[in-house]
Formats: sequence, structure tokens, C-alpha cells
Amino acid sequence: MVIVMRSGATEQEIQEIVDLLHKTGLEAHVSRGEFRTVIGVIGDDELVLQVPFQAYPAVERVIPIMKPFKLASREFQDEPTVIRVGDVQLGGGTFVVIAGPCSVETEEQVVESARIAKRAGAKLFRGGAFKPRTSPYSFQGLGEEGLRLLARAREETGLPVVTEVLDVRDVDLVYRYADVLQVGARNMQNFLMLKELGKQDKPVLLKRGMSATVEEWLMAAEYILKEGNRKVVLCERGIKTFETGTRNTLDISSVPAVKNLSHLPVVVDPSHATGVSELVPPLCLAALAAGADGVMVEMHPRPREALCDGSQSLDPESFEAMMKEVTRLASYMGKV
Repeated sequence: MVIVMRSGATEQEIQEIVDLLHKTGLEAHVSRGEFRTVIGVIGDDELVLQVPFQAYPAVERVIPIMKPFKLASREFQDEPTVIRVGDVQLGGGTFVVIAGPCSVETEEQVVESARIAKRAGAKLFRGGAFKPRTSPYSFQGLGEEGLRLLARAREETGLPVVTEVLDVRDVDLVYRYADVLQVGARNMQNFLMLKELGKQDKPVLLKRGMSATVEEWLMAAEYILKEGNRKVVLCERGIKTFETGTRNTLDISSVPAVKNLSHLPVVVDPSHATGVSELVPPLCLAALAAGADGVMVEMHPRPREALCDGSQSLDPESFEAMMKEVTRLASYMGKV
């Protein structure tokens, strides 16, 4: 249920409703817009129905939320969520490119990658310090040393860092180094970790699980939102289908579908979706045209030497050429 407060409702009147909800055993999630404040009510439906909200003069109307994902839904908040990472804005009409290598390998590699990303126009830098791999014998990442190298790249370029949290036990560690905490596709339904990330005050980039429906994806976001962290960015990274020509199938239709259902920003990861570097640039353009708020792509100074996913990583020349195309289309669409 959503309680819409009247325009001009005072902080005291808003707090009165919040206190009433807490007293009744319900949770209150307050969202302040430019003209009105909306209070999301979470809890037992029977308890909700017993409270006479409309008897309070400051309450304009009460709206039941039909979707199972309450806080992520447009029924709770129609205005798009805008998340700021330093000077970078995710959501709200701009298009952001997040770029960097799949995994952090050496200081030289990660700093060089960050410089290339910055020079070409990327706004955030990505890199994996912890790598969940299908094979236990594959390169698993450098761990905390990798996090230190990402921080070094940020010092060198000023680009905020996006990196994955692989285990709930590593949340505090990654928090100390990263600007955005990423949840990988394999962890989308690691509910203990989602709850822990919901208690943090840094943005969380939540990747869609390889076999997850849009609703399951949004319900995973709900776990984070329910704990109090409203800074959730959704990332479409491809799903498993019968197709074998690409690693996964990029569900580009999920972008407008989620935009219709949720106020959260959506970015697209065509690198993991396809596993083929040549397919990344056109799919970045497709993501932009479909209404995404950004893309996250893999770029490596020397893809043939990459310890992880070199086949899907753009080289510097290809990345710079892609950025020029993306910038032209974003400018035409008014998303710069």
C-alpha cells in the first residue's frame, strides 16, 4: 500500500503517519518528491487494512500496490530514481558508459585500462577483484590486492569504481574500496547478501540471473530496498536460451519492460550477454535506443593477453570507436 500525503504536508504530519505505522507493526518507507511525499507501507495485509489512514487530514489518498515488488514498483514511485556516484548520474535521462577489464591482473594493466576508459569518455571504471568462474581451476581474481589496484586506478583517473562482491563475508572489505557494489548474476538470489547490501549506503548494481524472470529480478532488488538502501541499479546481462551462437541471449526487451514496471535505473552488459567483442558496439547502441540508462562493457589494453574473457573484451581502438558512435546517438536522443 502507498499513502500519498497532501501537497504541503508538514514533517510533523508525515512523522505522525510513520509513527502510527510503526506502532501498528508495519514498516514505513518514505519517498519525498518535489511536490508530494509518498509513504510505502510494508507488512501484514490484515494489519494494513485495519488502519484508518484517510481519517488523517494530511493524507490525500491510499493506493494498494498490486505488484509483489512493492518498493521497486512505479506504483510506489512513478518518478525515475536518480543515483549519484560522485559527479556521475545514473538514471534521470542521461546515458552512462561503465568500462574496464573483466578482471584486475596487474597495476600496469588496471591503470592503463582506466586511462583509456577516461580518455574515451567512460564515466565509471569496472574491474573484477573477485571472479566467480564456472571452473574452479580458472583465474579467480586477486582479492584484496585487486581492490587496492582498483583504488589506485581511481586515484590516477578520478573514475568511480564498480566491482563485484562475491561473498557476504566480503561486503565490508569491498565497501572500503569500491564506489558501487556489484551483485553478479550467480548471486542474484543470494538473499543473505542482498539483505546485507541493503544495510549499506553505497549504490548496488544488481545483475539479472541467467535464468531469472523480470519479476524475480525485481524481487531480488526488493530485498535490498526493503533494508533501506534505495540506491539500486539493475543490470541486464543476458539470459540462457536455446541459442548457442552467443554465450547468452541479451534480452533487450527487458529494458522497456522494466522501465514500465519500476523506477530504478537500468544498464545493459552486452559483453557477458554475447561473449563476442564484435557484437558489443551494436548492442550498446541498441540498449541506448531501447531506453537504458547506461551500459557496462569490458575493455582490455591487450585482449589476447587477458586472464579472463579476452574474447568479449574490446581493444582500445574498438572501444574508442564505439564511444564515438554512442556519443553521437546519445546526443541525438538528448541523453548526454
